[in-house]
Amino acid sequence: MTARVLVALPVDGSFSYSVPEKLQDRVRPGLRVMVPFGRRTVTGFVTALENGPDVHGITLKDIKRVVDKEEVFNDDLVRLSAFVSKMYLCSQGQALSAMVPSGRREVEVSIFGTESEFTPIAKLAPQQEAALKEILSGTGLYYLHGVTGSGKSEVYLRAAEKVISEGRQVIYLVPEITLTHQLQQDVMDRFPGRVAILHSALSPSQRLKEWRRIMHHEVDLVIGARSAVFAPCADLGLIIMDEEHEGSYKSGQTPRYHARQVAQERARMHGVSFIMGSATPSLEAWNMMEKGTVRRISMPLRVAGGSRPRIEVVSLLGVEGCISPRLEDEMRRTLLAGRSIMLFLNRRGYSYYYHCNSCGHVFECPHCSVAMTWHKKSGRLHCHYCGWSEEPSETCPVCGSTDIGVAGHGTEKVEEEVRRLFPSARTARLDTDVASDDRELASRIIDDFRSGRLDILLGTQMVAKGLNFPKLSLVGVINADSTLSVPDFRSQERTYSLLEQVAGRAGRYDGQGLVLIQTHRPDDASIVAVRDNRGAEFYKGEMEVRKLLGYPPFSRMVCLVLRGVDLERVCQGVEDLASVIRRVIDTSGLSSRVRILGVTACVIERRASSWRHQVLLSSDNILLLTALVRKALGLWKEPQGCHLEIDVDPLSLL
Repeated sequence: MTARVLVALPVDGSFSYSVPEKLQDRVRPGLRVMVPFGRRTVTGFVTALENGPDVHGITLKDIKRVVDKEEVFNDDLVRLSAFVSKMYLCSQGQALSAMVPSGRREVEVSIFGTESEFTPIAKLAPQQEAALKEILSGTGLYYLHGVTGSGKSEVYLRAAEKVISEGRQVIYLVPEITLTHQLQQDVMDRFPGRVAILHSALSPSQRLKEWRRIMHHEVDLVIGARSAVFAPCADLGLIIMDEEHEGSYKSGQTPRYHARQVAQERARMHGVSFIMGSATPSLEAWNMMEKGTVRRISMPLRVAGGSRPRIEVVSLLGVEGCISPRLEDEMRRTLLAGRSIMLFLNRRGYSYYYHCNSCGHVFECPHCSVAMTWHKKSGRLHCHYCGWSEEPSETCPVCGSTDIGVAGHGTEKVEEEVRRLFPSARTARLDTDVASDDRELASRIIDDFRSGRLDILLGTQMVAKGLNFPKLSLVGVINADSTLSVPDFRSQERTYSLLEQVAGRAGRYDGQGLVLIQTHRPDDASIVAVRDNRGAEFYKGEMEVRKLLGYPPFSRMVCLVLRGVDLERVCQGVEDLASVIRRVIDTSGLSSRVRILGVTACVIERRASSWRHQVLLSSDNILLLTALVRKALGLWKEPQGCHLEIDVDPLSLL
């Protein structure tokens, strides 16, 4: 007996292996096995069994051992892996490897406590009723375009209840950042004992335990971040994606899939509905709504009765420190009124960078071409890209000056300033530095702020989205320029989305909210759109610019990044790759359909000691573009010591 096996390596096709006599009663499709491949032993995925000891007279290698006692993938996931392989230019084995948890044995998953704050909503608001009725009227792609606080989550859960009552399963995708204890508890109370929660805190073995529960249909609803889109639901009836605009839905590792695109394909395969939602849709989703590919369902009102907060832009030109006099005054008023304050800054650490005041030299990471960030608490310089840290130098290595200091301000510095200005206020900081050290502390800070045990919460985008705070009246954006200064064509879209989401935290219950946006660029289109509540105009203007420049969503891109420690070899390898691509474009007669936008160093040219150069391609047809790239890669040899990263539809060009 032989087995067809996909291997978790960048090689196309499946391979035949002989099943030894001792394993013949254990090997079957859906199991992982260990197989010899060249000089290595690698993980393989059995997709089929065939009779016969060999193939075309070739003596086959034996399967070495079986990893699983029962199936960890099914035919649906094999078909889905074929789509991921074709779409994201990886092998089918790599795609399947990204789907299946890497755990070897099942480990019990801790269940949340029984105490709950969940209160079922007895009656939906009219806009919620209308949205639910439209979603349940038929199968299709839907988008809940609703302001923050419009009750989208309740519509998702009511739709899920209907599907589950029919005996089918639901996948509910949320960004990891909003997968809060409260949301998990609410869902588990609504569907007691029939929920699987997949998140980054689970070990691979714990994830495998949940995975098998899903396969056995012991679970009605799967809630989780990006990779939950692959959950092996035996009878899938609905896919939900909350906060569709979030960048965390895009994988940063091979295969670099986007959960929205995979969910669309999976919904098509199963003939089920796919519901997305956000207050700030991505431009790709907006374009699909404009074309009618996705049905837009507008939810413009806050169900709790609160209205949009007042939004004011405060210029930082000529302002010293990180808190303007205007923001300081409003903070004092808010504290005197017994209300709470959220301060937002998308930059952790104490300062943006550490530099010499005499010659201007900026201290960069020795392994990346980025400035180091000084963290006052640790007293060290940190690189937020590769994790390197070092003691700060007392003298400038360029001019020898001892006049060295910090510039800009991160969350640590803002926290110091807030505690100096408001010493009696109960203040806490929440960013990834805090959360990564103690996950329970992060949950406790959010709970304390929600209940009023904290007066001021300072944080990065961790606190900007998906959280409700009844006493929150004032939101201060310390510096709105941090996302605008990124050299990326999506920077304005990201800025608008982030500011609109942050603004949505204030006054959600009483309509008395105020948002102060501090910036050096008060006339920027994205900032003005948030201030004046002109989202539709912003999208229209941004779409016109993208169309004029031929950028997504009016084109599709593939970014090929070659990295290695030898700069000369990387440069030559990228030039050779570009030459092969040009030749394939010319011989295929596709010069009018495919463009090479650039053969350049990446914006961050060096990261973790590897030099990075890229070829950026664009086309109006993604299948044509990926087929061309696949053909070119078959004619190109990767230089020794270098590694090629393939990113289809990149969200960032850094």
